[in-house]
Amino acid sequence: MQNKNVSTAKVAERAILIGVKTKDVSENEVNEYLEELAFLIETAGAVPVKRFTQKLDVPHSKTFVGSGKLEEIKKYIEENDIDLACFDDELTPSQLRNIEREFEIKILDRTNLILDIFALRAQTAIAKTQVELAQYQYLLPRLTRMWTHLERQRGGIGMRGPGETEIETDRRIIRDKISRLKEQLEKIDRQKQLQRKNREQMVRVALVGYTNVGKSTLMNLISKSDVFAENKLFATLDTTVRKVVFDNLPFLLSDTVGFIRKLPHNLVESFKSTLDEVREADILLHIVDISHPNFEDQINTVHTTLAEIDKTEKPIYLIFNKIDAFSYIQKDEDDLTAKTRENYSLDDLKQTWMAQSNYHCVFISAKQKTNIEELKKMIFSKVKEIHQKRYPNVSNG
Repeated sequence: MQNKNVSTAKVAERAILIGVKTKDVSENEVNEYLEELAFLIETAGAVPVKRFTQKLDVPHSKTFVGSGKLEEIKKYIEENDIDLACFDDELTPSQLRNIEREFEIKILDRTNLILDIFALRAQTAIAKTQVELAQYQYLLPRLTRMWTHLERQRGGIGMRGPGETEIETDRRIIRDKISRLKEQLEKIDRQKQLQRKNREQMVRVALVGYTNVGKSTLMNLISKSDVFAENKLFATLDTTVRKVVFDNLPFLLSDTVGFIRKLPHNLVESFKSTLDEVREADILLHIVDISHPNFEDQINTVHTTLAEIDKTEKPIYLIFNKIDAFSYIQKDEDDLTAKTRENYSLDDLKQTWMAQSNYHCVFISAKQKTNIEELKKMIFSKVKEIHQKRYPNVSNG
């Protein structure tokens, strides 16, 4: 008979976070990166316990951090029952082996963590195939003695997907699996291209943006559909496409996977068919969380990623979401210090972005449904303009 006083709940893994401040990265940026890494760790199901940083010109080639910092971290691990150490940059195979030998716990880097979250979030066959391919491509150069003392079949963060079959992983087997997964994705991509060709006569609008900015919530409002929306990173991986009709004029609205800083290259490559929705869209709605303290950096990350995957010129609208959650530090009238980003009111930001941005800007709250009608009118106006150019002899609403 089971003892009722014994808890059967799974104990969350305890994690430490490690980052390096190089000459190219400011103190604030390092803190912001580690804050995001902590959010990633929580999304994966672990508890971030402590953060370690070190100033270096470049990360140490053998152990990422210097020997003194390595000893400091090792001592903390031994004294505080830590399960895993997560590094904010991608580790080389040799760094991974050296650090694992020193710490004798599970070691993850940012890339592996993101891949693990994608494995956790993948629901459809295509998403699972895309994630599995990216995981095997990450795993291939890291097979030798990786986590050998750990009984990997126990699972946990960083062990989902192909990691659970460590016993069969040799390079030939992995390469064969990568080839088969690529063939599967090429077949899926051809099917997707056929689907897109069948609907190419419609104007297409794509929602893009950093992860967790409210794209799915906005998708639900505009299309009156029921797309999964959650306040977590990468809440959805699959592109959702809905037909929307304004004044008898139909168009297609798609919701795409969120971007993030240092997004693994293999993941971008694997999700090519998903990102084709961005490439083939006529209009991009770039959703921004204006309540985030570093939303400008997130905007730059999205623009950089878009430039990598789509070289064509197309209309981009900046949709500043979550104005209901925006807050700032009120500056006293007699304070003579210069006004900073933290002291900007929402009106200040509106004037700044609408005056200086090359993009059309709209400020909304998807949660409170504020200015949604204004946004819909703007979208419809542009959709109608493109439709009339494409079909000049067709009359519409």
